[in-house]
Amino acid sequence: MTELTEQIVLNFNKFPSIGAENWEYAFACAQVRALEIGMLTRPMLLDMINAENFQTAVDILSSTEYAFGPAKEFDELEPILQTKRTEIRKLFKELIVEQPIVELISAREDFANLRLALRRKLTDKPIGTDYNNDGSIPAERFEQTFEEEDYSTLPLYLRQAIENAVLAYYQNKDVRQIDYAIDKLQAQHNLDLAIQLNSTFLLELCRMQIDLNNIRTMLRLKFRESDQRDLFIEGGYISTVTLRHGLDIGYEAIVPLFFSTPYYEIMEIGVTYLTSNKSFLKLEQHCEDHLMEFLKTTSQITAGHQPVVAYLLRKENEIRKIRLILTAKKNNLDARLILDRLGD
Repeated sequence: MTELTEQIVLNFNKFPSIGAENWEYAFACAQVRALEIGMLTRPMLLDMINAENFQTAVDILSSTEYAFGPAKEFDELEPILQTKRTEIRKLFKELIVEQPIVELISAREDFANLRLALRRKLTDKPIGTDYNNDGSIPAERFEQTFEEEDYSTLPLYLRQAIENAVLAYYQNKDVRQIDYAIDKLQAQHNLDLAIQLNSTFLLELCRMQIDLNNIRTMLRLKFRESDQRDLFIEGGYISTVTLRHGLDIGYEAIVPLFFSTPYYEIMEIGVTYLTSNKSFLKLEQHCEDHLMEFLKTTSQITAGHQPVVAYLLRKENEIRKIRLILTAKKNNLDARLILDRLGD
């Protein structure tokens, strides 16, 4: 058996284990189970997509927690969606017992703020004040840190991310290298925390996110005919050897490469759509769907941090879908195009 084949064999069929129960979360899980009942249904999202116009799509939400009242313009709706997202994240922090889990999830916004600040700093643009305040580091501290160029107050993992991103950017002054460098540090940080927490669920979630990120990267590099081979993130189930091999073969040979992995269907549909339509819409949709379906498997346990984390991520996804649909309707995009991104 070759190294390529050995690396691609997994010990589960589609979704990995989510770990054991923790009865400290009995009340928290009961609360999120009740809240899940109010989440938007698939038919409701389809009604929004097929609505005659933007305002009709907004009106469909009038019977939900996203009722926008008299708001008529998208610019009026965005702050409401952001407030909803902040409320969900606040509830998450209240329900989670283990602080390191809160730190792991909050770090997403710290890394997002870091990307924004570095992109502006390295391209000589104003640092700005529009940073997200849902992370572990206050937005105003981010602004001050980059204005004064004093990074000593930032956590070590963010300082390391800054160093790596700056070095990567100045190799050819390509801003995309900032994202690639930060992606790698963020993934390693998440893996380290998940291991420290001894959380099977969070570790498997991190590995799955690495795999899906690498699959996207591989196909985007291939589509651009890029010769870069060092952008893949270590720590997932799919070997970087396999991913680099995918860059060197034809599209028709890529899909069979993933036959024995949980991502075969994603690759089959995503590659077919990419080669036919020169678009990554289906790939993005199926990567997202795979992750959401994994999160739904947390319904198998009665109590634990798993359902609470899953609820947060699913609600954030719901808010993104609402934003995407309303943006598309506002710009009069065809319903078929929206469905290609969100699924039929």
